[in-house]
Amino acid sequence: MSTKDRILEEALTLFAEKGYDGTGVDQIAEAVGIKAPSLYKHFKGKEDILNTIIDSAEVRYDEYFGSDRNIGRLPGNKEQFVQMAMKKVSFTMHDPMIQKIRKFLVQEQFRSERLAEITTRHQLDGIQRMYTRIIEGMMNEGWFKKDDPVLLATELTAPVVLLISKADRQPQCEKEILESIEKHIRHFCEVYMKGV
Repeated sequence: MSTKDRILEEALTLFAEKGYDGTGVDQIAEAVGIKAPSLYKHFKGKEDILNTIIDSAEVRYDEYFGSDRNIGRLPGNKEQFVQMAMKKVSFTMHDPMIQKIRKFLVQEQFRSERLAEITTRHQLDGIQRMYTRIIEGMMNEGWFKKDDPVLLATELTAPVVLLISKADRQPQCEKEILESIEKHIRHFCEVYMKGV
């Protein structure tokens, strides 16, 4: 791993643990095993590090989770829908970078407009738009009953987001939380999918 990547990794860990304001450039450098002046060979400062972390996380999230611009292949039945949703949940809960960025954003969303917008997009608006497109596409394919896809996306995603948040606070409950999420998704399919 390059020094630049180690700086980003250690900075994200410290930001998630201590917050942005609670983390100094000296602490980041020390965690990497370099002197603070060496850090400036790679980044202009702490804000540059944060911006690079956020940009990297956004690209990673879009690539592995998806977005309203990147919904991937539509599921062709109930089981594929459940598997797709649980794969997205698993990525969100287990990807080390995404775990840390989520914890960091929850703390910092009240201190920065940009971070508040990113938090809202990943925990509400963006996920809702993505699932709206998926559900609408599956309605058009005849898999979902005709209904308001925005409301259905909200009904599907809101409990999942809350349960993931609970798992962040209580990691010892992860197994039960994952079971609850899958049970919720399956119930959603029973209620809204045709021919289930």
